[in-house]
Amino acid sequence: MPAQQADERTRLLRHNSPINSRNERASNGRPNGNTNRNSDDDDEDDAELVQFEEGDNENPRNWSLFWKYIQVFLVFIVGLILPMASSIWSPGISEIASDYNTNNQLVTGSQTGFVCMLGIGPLFFAPMSETFGRRIVFLVNLTLFTLFQIPTALAPNIETFVVMRTLGGLFGSVGVANGGGSISDMFETHERATVLGFYLLGPLLGPTLGPFLGGIILARFHWRWVFGFTCVISAVVTFTCFFLLHETCAPIILEQRKKKLQNENEGKSFKVEGQSDMGLMQKIGGNSTRATKILFQQPIVLVMSAYQALVFSTMYSLYTDYSKIWSSPPYNFSKSQVGLSYLAPATGFVLTACIIVPFIDRVYNRLAQTHNNGKGKPEYRLPLANIGAVFLPVSLFWFSWTVEYGKPWPVALSAMLLFGASQVSIFNCVQNYYIDAFESMAASALAAGAFLRSIVGGVVPLFTPMLIEQVGYGWGLSVFGIVATVLMPAPLLFFRYGARLRERFAVNL
Repeated sequence: MPAQQADERTRLLRHNSPINSRNERASNGRPNGNTNRNSDDDDEDDAELVQFEEGDNENPRNWSLFWKYIQVFLVFIVGLILPMASSIWSPGISEIASDYNTNNQLVTGSQTGFVCMLGIGPLFFAPMSETFGRRIVFLVNLTLFTLFQIPTALAPNIETFVVMRTLGGLFGSVGVANGGGSISDMFETHERATVLGFYLLGPLLGPTLGPFLGGIILARFHWRWVFGFTCVISAVVTFTCFFLLHETCAPIILEQRKKKLQNENEGKSFKVEGQSDMGLMQKIGGNSTRATKILFQQPIVLVMSAYQALVFSTMYSLYTDYSKIWSSPPYNFSKSQVGLSYLAPATGFVLTACIIVPFIDRVYNRLAQTHNNGKGKPEYRLPLANIGAVFLPVSLFWFSWTVEYGKPWPVALSAMLLFGASQVSIFNCVQNYYIDAFESMAASALAAGAFLRSIVGGVVPLFTPMLIEQVGYGWGLSVFGIVATVLMPAPLLFFRYGARLRERFAVNL
């Protein structure tokens, strides 16, 4: 356990932590000056300030690398398994529609509900994790997500199936909402990118590995076993997190220390910098607006979230139609082979992550040294996103016209390697940018991006099959490529002008 017993009353020295000071204070941790105060101000100022001292073992940034990596691995697994449920059933869309005597589009609506909730949930859960703690939000949502797989597997009709899937998406959104915030809690800016890159493989790989596993299951069992498998694996993850997942949010840890000090020292008062005594509903009302403010008041976040939305809508549109593409002439893949075809973008994810992710910190540090006297800027996270900006339209045009003209399957799957590579390049750089730009509210900033990309990524696949039916795969998927071409200059432009935009459109949180 990283937290060790110590004399908390001596831990009042400021440490480089997620807690930001708003006032200059004397060395004893109390405010300086200002003798014109009323009694309430005197009581507040007389309260001892509870903070981390240098080397404090309870500060998540001082934990051993072993415990840090245990936490990173757990949030990676959560970020992998829960988004995986969004698409694991995709190879069985036709079977589900047949069993419920309905059409494929209505069944796809359950994916829309799930994916949209992956974006809506973080608007609530991310700020709540900053107010009540990462651990409790993780555990409650993991438990509910696991339980909701049971009625999904046993759903007697399509209406129940869609509702259960949608609620599952709501609770499954914790994998998107909390992971980046947890990593921001434990790692300094200069060492964060590589760790965050490892974590982000989870939310990116999940929707791709899901259909791969689903195809294997469906080749041997009824489609309901897909949700039985999801229930079992998420239950194992929940059980593991109950014992090994620790609280990483510094204000919450200090708040717990404050309560302990108050119990041990009757008549004395203590306070945590930046924490308020607002009621539960007031906190919910205030905190739940953070992500939407960041999204709609900051142009960079809005545009780069739209970029991510394009990637998500393309990914889910492709995966919804993947079975039809590969099981039809000229390819005629079996269900197992259709599942294996999802490994192409997954391979692109992993290979690119091994190449790109280690260099994000190096590029950041080099730019800081050469352009800003060693001081980093959030915009220094964006240069490598330009690789994905080029790969994305190239892969979409390549895949769409290859499939349209029935070219050999290795040619088409090669395009999917680039598609996976583009996602890793764009997502890793943009997520790092969000965390650096809004460090103390990292989870809310990440939720802002998740909201737009999930809503668009959930709704667009409902209409893509109709578009493809009208104009074919060539022009149908080229629409996404055209939009990707328009957005291609965004990382380069924001690298150059982003600091001015952040200053001009500063978000008051």
